[in-house]
Amino acid sequence: MPAPIRLPPHSPVCMGCGPQNSSGLQLEVYRDADHVYADHSFTEKHAGGPGLAHGGAISAACDDIMGFTLWIAGAPAVTRTLTVKYRRPVPLHVPVRLTAWIDESTDQILHIGATGTVEGETYFSATGEFVKVGLAHFQRYADPSIVDSFFLSFLRRK
Repeated sequence: MPAPIRLPPHSPVCMGCGPQNSSGLQLEVYRDADHVYADHSFTEKHAGGPGLAHGGAISAACDDIMGFTLWIAGAPAVTRTLTVKYRRPVPLHVPVRLTAWIDESTDQILHIGATGTVEGETYFSATGEFVKVGLAHFQRYADPSIVDSFFLSFLRRK
């Protein structure tokens, strides 16, 4: 079985995975066969209650890791719905393994699942429905060179 492959960020400034976004999560995501994963520790910049990760930061991490399943689906997609089930408080500075996979894929829709685990125990889980989109969706909103760069990278790794 091939070794996991590091995937490129959605954009350099993506709130979830962008290396140039100092306020973001800066997830480093890998594909391993039929799932994607990232190891992440929430810090004070993502705090909610004292010593704990904010639920919104956890939700953002789920949304972002699920967005990386496009590499499995072979098509770009955007979030339509996201539901997060918080099972345990997530302490700051504790490594969390975020994992996502595709439960079902149709012509237009991806149903995606995700978990956040600490030492093998599930702290949160998520489900989402993502809509497959084309290049034109992003070209309406972003610098074409960024869109083209991302999609060229995507097409080379598919």
